[in-house]
Amino acid sequence: MLLRGPKTVILSLALLLLVISCKNKANKNPEAGKKAMAAANVLDSTSLINDLAYLSSETLGGRETGTPGNALARVYITKRFDSLQLQPPAGGRLQAFPANKQDSAPRGQNVIALIRGTAHPDEYYVISAHYDHLGMKEGKIFYGADDNASGSACLLALARYFKQHPPRHSFIFASFDAEEKGLVGSRYFVSNPPVDSNKIKLNVNMDMVSRNDKNEIYASGTYHYPFLKQYVDSIKSLTPVQVLFGHDNPSEGHNDWTNQSDHYPFHKARIPYLYFGVEDHPDYHKPTDTFDKVDKGFYYRVCNMIKETIVLLDKQEKLN
Repeated sequence: MLLRGPKTVILSLALLLLVISCKNKANKNPEAGKKAMAAANVLDSTSLINDLAYLSSETLGGRETGTPGNALARVYITKRFDSLQLQPPAGGRLQAFPANKQDSAPRGQNVIALIRGTAHPDEYYVISAHYDHLGMKEGKIFYGADDNASGSACLLALARYFKQHPPRHSFIFASFDAEEKGLVGSRYFVSNPPVDSNKIKLNVNMDMVSRNDKNEIYASGTYHYPFLKQYVDSIKSLTPVQVLFGHDNPSEGHNDWTNQSDHYPFHKARIPYLYFGVEDHPDYHKPTDTFDKVDKGFYYRVCNMIKETIVLLDKQEKLN
């Protein structure tokens, strides 16, 4: 996110055993069958945490745009989209762009994947997260576990889920580069969309979704698009995470997040957005934003909450 002024296998195994147990009891107890459905209808926790661990690892060196570590992250995300057999847009999986207006050479690359909708294939929701971070400064790696390996790993988990559960609307999964350089990748994407921009109906953006000591995360954007609030409200009773509104009113000054992550270019193009993110923590934009600091349980619950919100939004014939 722009500057604002032990093993998970055990969890997955436990979840698997719960699903199997519930399925065995489903015939005798309809309520057990419902619980089995609910347990099966969640994101893959093992892949989610493993992706987060790799994307925030020392090997990637902080993922600054134009560095070898950034390229490794891009290859990782590309291979994951390929392995899921997600369709690339007409222009290809990678969308190269110059790092700034003065630089004509491509310096950054967005990674893009499509899932065609079963009911509304010509209406698109863009699900996004940026994969770049700050790289190295004075010999120290800025790992960017929360900012924004967390959003990137969640994006991959959502891509896997919706490949298995095809959406009604078409989904574009956009892994943006150069967010930390000034939202460069997302600005380029919105200016050069892989589909007709009039057909893009919504952006759901994730940036910093894995850490909060109060069990809180913000769904920002409803100040600008009040009709979206009802859908988030409907999800609140289904998640143990406290989902709050705010950080989108211009009167809040630097606490207004409207222009501080990749949803902003969509907003400028009058495309409604929901942005999910936590408030700043002591390790924000510091070398100490590391994998071990992530609250894995909170992170998993947040990603499932975001998934449920997208599922609900996808069910709507018209959002407004």
